[in-house]
Amino acid sequence: MNQRTRRPAPVITSWETISPFGVGRAAFRDGILAGAAPEPVPPAGDQVPGISTRPVPDFDVRAVLGKKGTRSMNRVTGLTVATIRELLAGEPEAEESGQRRGTALVLGTTTGSAQSMMDFTHTSLTGKRPYHVDPAVFPNTVMNHSAGSAAIWYGLTGPNVTVAGGRAAGVLAFNYVRRLQVSGRARTVLCGAAEEYSTARAWLRRHSGTADGAAADEPTVLGEGCAMLRVEAEAERGLADVLAVRSGVFAAPEEAGRVLVASVRRALADAEVAPGDLWAVAADGPLDAGGGAAGAALDELLRETGARRISCVDRIGDTASAAGMFQVVSLLVHAESEPSDRPRIGLVTSVDRDGVAGCAVLSVRPTGGQAPTSRPA
Repeated sequence: MNQRTRRPAPVITSWETISPFGVGRAAFRDGILAGAAPEPVPPAGDQVPGISTRPVPDFDVRAVLGKKGTRSMNRVTGLTVATIRELLAGEPEAEESGQRRGTALVLGTTTGSAQSMMDFTHTSLTGKRPYHVDPAVFPNTVMNHSAGSAAIWYGLTGPNVTVAGGRAAGVLAFNYVRRLQVSGRARTVLCGAAEEYSTARAWLRRHSGTADGAAADEPTVLGEGCAMLRVEAEAERGLADVLAVRSGVFAAPEEAGRVLVASVRRALADAEVAPGDLWAVAADGPLDAGGGAAGAALDELLRETGARRISCVDRIGDTASAAGMFQVVSLLVHAESEPSDRPRIGLVTSVDRDGVAGCAVLSVRPTGGQAPTSRPA
């Protein structure tokens, strides 16, 4: 055991989701544990060949959040604001006492709202004058609009960060949280990721599966939603400690496996645990360039560990930048359903087609949420 002085690990103390299972953590938990998968449906609006979707059922921004301040709010911002509302529910005293003033928000995304960007550009190019556009919808075209709107909505005056990392956004967001807390910039951070379904995203997905931009042939189910965690710099009670986060980049899909395995090895070494200590692995599916190679390399590394595999992509669809955070909460759901009096080590991995692979090592706390007195052997 390394005897060096270790900083306290960030602690996940609560979480919430809005997912294809519905609004709230109860809907997600019940859906995951039941092994259910909402039936894919044809997309609303324009049909994109080979693309079906698992949308958040009956999610209408103005119906969920009310009419005030939502006239021009896009869907991904609505998902983000509504999920944070669920996370902060039951804390009116925190708002009244100003405890949220220093709370930070770190939000993972791919590009923000591709639909908003394309709609605004289309209006400018097809209108009578290029400037004949609706200025009220321009903020929707900015990548960090969702994080900024949510912070204003709930009075979160701490650092406000948008991490654009595609499917690796969850892992990269964890690393940003760690840096904020180590540097003393924030103690409480809301950390999550959100993705909307849209026709624009469907067309981008269809034409991003090949190197030359030709249409991909394989059928794809696109999901949407938002998963949000509360992460404290220190906490006596909580759900899981974030022991280590590592990531790397690759230039070609065939390098993804090597980069992912190297990241996992470094993260496990940082956490001072061995592959055989792993209780569960939540890996994303081989959906992107390099994902298949990365999955095979990870299987080889963990072949003899006996770690259970947890997947949610086959239940809720490809949620892109939100996939990593949905993997984290899926791992927490399974841990909650199987109480233990010992801490358990979980590994979350992500691979993005644009050349990022990474992982996070979590120590799920024993039932009751007390901080472990020692790391798992």
